[in-house]
Amino acid sequence: MQILIIEDEVKIANILRQGLMEDSYSVDIARDGEEGWEKIMINTYDIIIMDLMLPKIDGFTLCKKIRTQNIHTPVLMLTARDAIDDKIEGLDTGADDYVTKPFSFAEISARIRALLRRGNKTDPVILQIADLILNPATKEVTRDNKKIILTAREYALLEYFMRNPNTVLSKTQLLEHVWDYQYEGLSNIVETYIKYVRQKLKINNKSSDLIHTVRGLGYILNSKSS
Repeated sequence: MQILIIEDEVKIANILRQGLMEDSYSVDIARDGEEGWEKIMINTYDIIIMDLMLPKIDGFTLCKKIRTQNIHTPVLMLTARDAIDDKIEGLDTGADDYVTKPFSFAEISARIRALLRRGNKTDPVILQIADLILNPATKEVTRDNKKIILTAREYALLEYFMRNPNTVLSKTQLLEHVWDYQYEGLSNIVETYIKYVRQKLKINNKSSDLIHTVRGLGYILNSKSS
């Protein structure tokens, strides 16, 4: 699940980013409304968290621009202003929820979960392919009724695959949705984590591979043999 944070206060943006990454989300950051708009135009996000008082394009205007483009991504507004009129205007311009600063990360996390449930009512509650089951609510993964322990990044990778079964996913897609948009770490990070997840899904000698390499294109999750 990919989240965009549009926040000009560096400390707040970094705190949110760190907490969300620990919750297994992939996070992009924009420092002003103009940069946020550019990212929204070229990427697909599951949640947008934006400050109200942004440089260049303020939160009210940006939210209105998003909705006029028929982009229905849930928007969570953050602001130091708690006036009722501001909250009403924010909701009227298309925001889905509103949090006043200072806030606790636990509250932000709970509101994100609520928005995702509200915005994805047609999504399956439990994700399953063959004997592999992933519960997004509890983040529990099992195969053949045996629990599989994954790191936060391994879980995020597997969840993205399971939300896109039978679909070839390129290395670029995986980097953008599972890692940060501007990731500049190891060049073989995708291959490395694919290997880790494959190993953990191989719970016994009879376990078939579920993540397959499509040479020159990327990877695909399905129950068919390579």
